[in-house]
Amino acid sequence: MTDLQSGPLERLAADVAAAGFVTPGGTRGIARVLPALASALGHDVHPDAADARRDLDVPRTSRVCVVLVDGLGFTNLAERSGHSPFLRRHLHEREPLTSTFPSTTATAMGSFGTGASPGRTAMLGYTVREPASGRLGNLVSWTGLPHAHTWQRVPTLFEQLTADGASVTSVGPQRFAGSGLTEAALRGATYAAAQGLTQRVDAAVAALRRPGLVYLYWGDVDKAGHHHGWGSWQWGDEVEAFDRELARLARSVPAGTLLLVTADHGMVDVDRAQRWDVAQHPVLADGVALVAGEPRALHLHLDERSASEQVARRWREVLGDAAVVATREEAVGSGWFGPVDPHVLPVVGDVVVAMTGRATVVDSATQTPASLELVGVHGSGTPHEVLVPFVLVST
Repeated sequence: MTDLQSGPLERLAADVAAAGFVTPGGTRGIARVLPALASALGHDVHPDAADARRDLDVPRTSRVCVVLVDGLGFTNLAERSGHSPFLRRHLHEREPLTSTFPSTTATAMGSFGTGASPGRTAMLGYTVREPASGRLGNLVSWTGLPHAHTWQRVPTLFEQLTADGASVTSVGPQRFAGSGLTEAALRGATYAAAQGLTQRVDAAVAALRRPGLVYLYWGDVDKAGHHHGWGSWQWGDEVEAFDRELARLARSVPAGTLLLVTADHGMVDVDRAQRWDVAQHPVLADGVALVAGEPRALHLHLDERSASEQVARRWREVLGDAAVVATREEAVGSGWFGPVDPHVLPVVGDVVVAMTGRATVVDSATQTPASLELVGVHGSGTPHEVLVPFVLVST
């Protein structure tokens, strides 16, 4: 056993346990959803497909509709289930799935779409350091990054299903058609543009007239949570609106269709009393050349004169039990990102920070004023952020 294994990794494991973090991935990770559904349709195109179908207990079928609700965490939904009569009837029939680390849209969608770990997709946060330029790139708006196929090299499940002869349709807003994130995580499907949720449900029902897989995305629950908090009436209203249309979808699809509902991540509401700003804090800023990621899961890229162990120690001293802080070697060695390909390793921060409770660390030097005011956030390892619904309904 090396010193890294016997010392820092044990300390890191103790910190993770004390924080109450949920281990992402595993047999019930979000990366296994599409492999399981592919196998259910008779297309074992992914090495994990048959095992994933068995582990998730997905029945054979000729038609599948998978609905991904941005930001609808299992714990959030369970605690406010009065807003979702349809989902409430099925929510506890199956154990929840786990998102990724970071528990954020780009990372989770990368693993969902490919069946691979974040360490293979290079989808490691809201923002990432682009190794060639050394600058921040945004994985949601896809700015400051090379072409999506260059950045995210793993074939998607949609590509593999289409190549194997399956019909695959992706339903979402027109602005997402051909976007960087769509090309990175979900390329290969026929894209059906539909703006409102009613229109998307109608488009999904139409696509399901023929056998195959239909994917439907809805993002307004996440939007309400970011701006108002998941404890707000606005969040509740969005969940109610989604639940109504989901019930209509279940009534409208052809008999025998398998309907699966999940999410990319959940959410916590921030505690402004536990917020640090790197740009305004000399100790946190010392040695840090660039802050990537997001306020709940940060990648610190250091200047050449700084040692990661020293910076990590300073951050631990400042943040205390409000964060779990690891060097790149510790985070990768502990499996935070799953298997990590060599070309992805420089995207991981020299120091990686996962916030506990409702704490955040921001960087006003690079974040927009609007982003600094968000109420609901995510990215770290708490149950509210990592656990996502796994609702499976046979119509």
